[in-house]
Amino acid sequence: MRIGEIAELVGVTSRAIRHYHHVGLLPEPARRANGYRAYTVRDAVLLARIRRLTEVGLSLDEVRDVLADDEGRELAVVLGEIDADLARQEAGIRDRRRRLAQLLDGPLTAEGPVSPLLAELLGTIPPTASPSAAKDREHLALLDTVGGGERIYAALTPLAADPAVLALYERLDELETAPVDDPRIEPLAEALVAAVPDEVLAAIPADGPVIEGFGDALLADFAPAQSEVVRRVMQALMRGRTR
Repeated sequence: MRIGEIAELVGVTSRAIRHYHHVGLLPEPARRANGYRAYTVRDAVLLARIRRLTEVGLSLDEVRDVLADDEGRELAVVLGEIDADLARQEAGIRDRRRRLAQLLDGPLTAEGPVSPLLAELLGTIPPTASPSAAKDREHLALLDTVGGGERIYAALTPLAADPAVLALYERLDELETAPVDDPRIEPLAEALVAAVPDEVLAAIPADGPVIEGFGDALLADFAPAQSEVVRRVMQALMRGRTR
């Protein structure tokens, strides 16, 4: 048989057969005087076995190991490993679908799917066009992604609907184009620190931000004068937390 004929017989492509030759999986057959490969029934049997093994998920290296074991013990081991791997994948898919179902059943906010506690907190915040308030919502959603903010959400809930808080956000907005030595920075930082409930202070980890590098990323998200306000607030809160 020529390569096209054995390929059609076994149900593989000629290109696949050439690749099996290249990687040493299928021995090169003898060639005729005209240079064409001459495949035998034994070649077809071996090629059919390679096809069956690859169809059940074996890699070519695993197929080579199986073919090297005449008694078939290696095949049983490899197939068992594949079955276990598929079982793990199935379990992972079920877990992902379970978590997706929880998100679909839960509240969806502008920040995306969030935990019920954060959704409750965000739902108490009155509508506002303040860019600083919008950033605060995004930062809370980021904290929600990595977990550990539940106590903070609960402590912030009574504060969320306070009109005085919105006024603080608006004062922070006004510093967007201000220099870092603007005289409004210090009194605003003090006002923000004073507005933070003791319960929030107690919920802040004693060793710093919940996420490594979160503090630096948070500061970089603001204009220079605004960042200076946030930096002073963070420092004051951490001093109060470690006392």
